[in-house]
Amino acid sequence: MKSNDEKSDFEKYKHFEEYCYLDEDILEIHVRANDLCHKLNLIPQSEPDARLEVMKELFAEIGENPSIKSNFNCDFGENIYIGDNLLSNYNLTILDCAPVRIGDNCMIGPNVGIYTASHPMTAKGRRDCLVSGTPITIGDDVWIGGNVAILPGVTIGNNVIIGAGSVVNSDIEDNSIAVGNPAKVIKKLEANE
Repeated sequence: MKSNDEKSDFEKYKHFEEYCYLDEDILEIHVRANDLCHKLNLIPQSEPDARLEVMKELFAEIGENPSIKSNFNCDFGENIYIGDNLLSNYNLTILDCAPVRIGDNCMIGPNVGIYTASHPMTAKGRRDCLVSGTPITIGDDVWIGGNVAILPGVTIGNNVIIGAGSVVNSDIEDNSIAVGNPAKVIKKLEANE
């Protein structure tokens, strides 16, 4: 069995380990995703079937009845799993070097960033163009306000509201309203409200 140092950067990427983002095979996936994002962003909202076809090409999974407004951008697309009835407003960015899972019946406000990516804390690591990713999971019935940043490794539970402008750097439990930088739970919600 190969050690971590013997793995190619592409193998490291596929196993969500730290890798060099300049690897040719990784760049090929990244360029493909960028081209599909560009294509999606050029299709009018009045053509939902055409938009859905591009989403099916771009994402690992896409549920029923998605609405993703332009400009949508992601790193790879193949690590994004979206449930039914997603409503995403303008300028959603997902850095998906690790899996991003978004549940059913979620609403995402404008200018939201979902970031699985982290770069090294050392200058040498950044000069070596290294990146790693930690998965993000967003439950069902979540509303994410505008200008929210969701950081690597976060799990947001079911029936959660994240207030506009918040920075989510730790898990948020089910049935909660969380706001601030860093986001903190300020109120509990009834499970079926």
